[in-house]
Amino acid sequence: MNPLYSIKKQFLPILAVALFLGACSDDFTNRPSEDTILLDSYYATDQQVSTATNAMYNRTWFQFHNKFFFAIAEIGSGNMMSYSSDVNAMRNFSITGSDAELLAGWQSLWANVAQANSIINYLEQRVGPNVSEDVLQNTIGEAYFMRATAYFYLVRLWGAVPIIENNVNFASAPLINTNRVEDIYQLIEQDYQQAIDRLYDRVRTGNYTDNAKVTQGSAKSMLAKVYLYQQKYSDARAMAEDVISSGEFKLLGGSQLPSKSFADLFTYPNNNNEESIFALQWKNVGVYGNASNCNTQFGISNGTVSTSNASYGGVFGPSQDILTLYTTDDLRRRETIMFPGATYPNVLAKIGSAFGPLVVPPADQIGGQNAGAAIKKYCIGIVNGAATGSADQWAMMENNTYIMRYAELLLIHAEAILAGGGSTSDASALSSFNAVRTRAGLSPVTSITFNDIFTERRKELAFEGDYWFDLGRIPRAQAIAIMAAQNRGDRLTAQSFTPEESDFILPYPTNELAKNPKLAEPPVPYTFN
Repeated sequence: MNPLYSIKKQFLPILAVALFLGACSDDFTNRPSEDTILLDSYYATDQQVSTATNAMYNRTWFQFHNKFFFAIAEIGSGNMMSYSSDVNAMRNFSITGSDAELLAGWQSLWANVAQANSIINYLEQRVGPNVSEDVLQNTIGEAYFMRATAYFYLVRLWGAVPIIENNVNFASAPLINTNRVEDIYQLIEQDYQQAIDRLYDRVRTGNYTDNAKVTQGSAKSMLAKVYLYQQKYSDARAMAEDVISSGEFKLLGGSQLPSKSFADLFTYPNNNNEESIFALQWKNVGVYGNASNCNTQFGISNGTVSTSNASYGGVFGPSQDILTLYTTDDLRRRETIMFPGATYPNVLAKIGSAFGPLVVPPADQIGGQNAGAAIKKYCIGIVNGAATGSADQWAMMENNTYIMRYAELLLIHAEAILAGGGSTSDASALSSFNAVRTRAGLSPVTSITFNDIFTERRKELAFEGDYWFDLGRIPRAQAIAIMAAQNRGDRLTAQSFTPEESDFILPYPTNELAKNPKLAEPPVPYTFN
């Protein structure tokens, strides 16, 4: 019998009972063929090997991204708000281990770990003689990248979690301790370094099809972020400068790409643009869980005006707090938030029974969460040919979701140079910081503080899933004060909620804790090979 098929059969019962694999069995048994390892000949060619990771750019991330990511990172941080019962627990910090979306996010991240482990541990022994060593190692590098990224989310969301480097090792003993946070970060660093050593070294070009998958520069960029989170400033600076000097990535609308703009970042034709470091690659394949629901969940749907291809929309709305974040001369303002009266000629809307360019209705007619505005990022409107791509039967679309883009790497570089200091006028730090500001139409500055960078990150990356984690890495008292001061209500009723220290780490899913009581025990050191 094919050894990988045997391994596949071992995986299924593990997936059903062990917390660390998490994903629903359907996610692993009902996959596109490119994500199924069944035949002896499957890895006979370079093309077959290179597609082994394809589903790890969409399907394994789906349940994490669909609602959980935004419910935690954006509602939790105070950037978004919602009254929808499935996603609103973090608005008032009332989330519990029984929350269905909490479980979905947990399962999705462990699905990524499991899929990465299968490739890291078993791919090399299953390739044929005609497979290029470069293709093989690049594919394994992608798996290391995905495992590191999944663990980076796990450790920031839940703190101590189990380190699993080979799922099969726990087939007969699925009860496992969590490991220390510092050990998890060590694994993340090692995995990104493994990815750097294996992935292709490329420069992003205008041929966007070639930019879809992660590269050596992607891994270096993510590792710079990991270093920053640990306040390893010199390492973060060196890694960021390595990426900057490589010329792999460029700002859309920056000096190197003046014909583009910040607005272009969130359009379907600009999937995998020169600024994209790592993005989820959604595909309409007719199977639920492969495309993005952001256009529906973020848009306008009030019964008269709709940007959704579904019969509903606007599950998430902008918070009242973020409505005042941008100055009116900031070009990011209209491309992040849809304010009443704004016009979007390139966004097709349904207006009554007709279709036409979107004109945002008055505040009391936008619908959604009674926010008086709507979310623009990732909202591309009614299906409109090449401008939007298609929508599947669930109204999900193929516009990418950024996990990291070059603008953030530039801000990481500036913060790494600041290195916890009060302020800096360092020319390199200002060059990176001002590149982001001037792209947004704002004047350059001559000195920056941490608060300047912190605020700029929020403006640049709003609704992209970073502000919650930024709040989590500043002093707790400061983060609590920021969130307690936010208006987390709607346009008519102001509401405020004050988080507690414990709210910054999520509870383990209740059913996973029941399966594995060791989750509740103190974390133990991990022994690295």
